[in-house]
Amino acid sequence: MSIDTGGTTRTDPIPDVADPYALFADWFAEAKTKEINDPNAMYLATSTPDGFPSSRAVLMKDYDPRGFVFYTNYESRKGGELLSNPRCALLFHWKTMERQVRVEGTAIPVMPEEADAYYASRPYGSRIGAWASSQSRPLDGRDTLVKRVAEVEAEYPSETVPRPPHWSGFRVTPVRIEFWQAMPFRLHDRIVYSAVDGGGWTTGRLYP
Repeated sequence: MSIDTGGTTRTDPIPDVADPYALFADWFAEAKTKEINDPNAMYLATSTPDGFPSSRAVLMKDYDPRGFVFYTNYESRKGGELLSNPRCALLFHWKTMERQVRVEGTAIPVMPEEADAYYASRPYGSRIGAWASSQSRPLDGRDTLVKRVAEVEAEYPSETVPRPPHWSGFRVTPVRIEFWQAMPFRLHDRIVYSAVDGGGWTTGRLYP
């Protein structure tokens, strides 16, 4: 007779680690070896000033003890919502590993030199696209976008393409980070870190 353990054979609980970024680094390093597509993908949830939510997948491009960084058009829906209401949430879901990391915090624009450095590392076509796309706004047809790309390519025919003033990054500084791991019989393991004023974290476990 087979026993339904909830689809997982994992038995080791999440270790007690004082620094959530150290635990994230371990999990992310494993995700880069096991997740086939975009281990740095994360769901970003934002809301309007009156609280209407929206979410989408974005790519984390950097992280450190200051938070998690992604880049976007500041005139897009998510950019506009974050500039008017910086409270947001992130979710990393590594299905192959049966793990999730939930982040709640505040989005702060990155420094211009950080945005410049990342923008310069992007492929030429992506840098052109940042100029050509009026992200999130109505488009009357694909041909209009293709034409706009050609116009920008003609304006910047070489590899030197300046960063658009409306394109930059946000760093999500957490006030809460939760690590979730599947365990047998759906008795999943959850550990939550809450930021302390002045630095440091409190930590504790949650019922599944």
